[in-house]
Amino acid sequence: MKTRLHRWTTWGLGTLLLSLASVVWAAGDLTPLRAQFQLSEEQVDYAATKLTVDRLIDPSTDDDAVHRELDAWERAVRGNVPQDPTARQVLDALLKTLYEPGPWNQGKPFSYDLTDPLGKNPKNKQLATYLATRKGNCVSMPILFLILGQRLGLPVALVTAPNHVMVKFADNAQQAWLNVEATAGGFKYDSSYERETGITEKAIENGLYLRPLLPREGMGVIASSLMEHYGATKDGDALMAVADLALGANPKDPVALVWKANAYYLQLQQRYVSKYPNATNIPPAQVADYQHLSRENLVWFSKAEALGWVQKTPEQEASYLQSIQREKTRRGQ
Repeated sequence: MKTRLHRWTTWGLGTLLLSLASVVWAAGDLTPLRAQFQLSEEQVDYAATKLTVDRLIDPSTDDDAVHRELDAWERAVRGNVPQDPTARQVLDALLKTLYEPGPWNQGKPFSYDLTDPLGKNPKNKQLATYLATRKGNCVSMPILFLILGQRLGLPVALVTAPNHVMVKFADNAQQAWLNVEATAGGFKYDSSYERETGITEKAIENGLYLRPLLPREGMGVIASSLMEHYGATKDGDALMAVADLALGANPKDPVALVWKANAYYLQLQQRYVSKYPNATNIPPAQVADYQHLSRENLVWFSKAEALGWVQKTPEQEASYLQSIQREKTRRGQ
């Protein structure tokens, strides 16, 4: 039997610094997440989706405590909103409340966590951790901004770039979408993301990146942490299920496309490679399944690449880590 070349790639969002009652279920039971993805666009509650994902990763997540924190931060933002505000004034109040020191945040604003620049600690991507430490990454930071923006009635949406997540705000006054860089509490142009993250022209043409995502598409981005979790625990079946939920909402979700390819790899390893190091020893009745998994592993990488996805190079990661070191030096850390 001819062996095939299989592919696996690591994927972690959060690797770019750009200046109710509690419900308990068994880990791995995806029923609550499936219920989230069955909602209409108008019904999507980003906080509920994020807590569903966090609880599947960590069943000890305290929904009630997180909701109390969210309520408190919403009140703090509203305290900085002028009377009869425009949407832009509400947005500015949200930025001020989260990122500028003052009595509204006890002089302790939210900031990027320079101690975990590659997002290797999965707990740091959980909402409860970010609210407790006020140190975040490009997963927790834009998602909290999005959640509070939704609560405040702002026209906001999640957006992705390679290895990065941000928020877009629909500015009616300018008749344009503004990129809110939640890791730094400011604004950036699309061209900056294209340059800094290496977005290909093909990816832009195919709507892979920098596009304001519909609520259900944004849920897929939120679920990326769960895909990463199942990849780390080598649960190929659960990883496949979550990737399929995300792709059902957004067939061009680059993270889900890559994780689906990885899911086939894990299934292949679990079912065959671990049992039959020599592929010629695979029982004849199982050869078709082995070949199917081998083929699909490569097919799904090809689908991502055809849309413009490019795997991050070691040089890009090294450059990023150098930027983190410069930022640490600037802050005297």
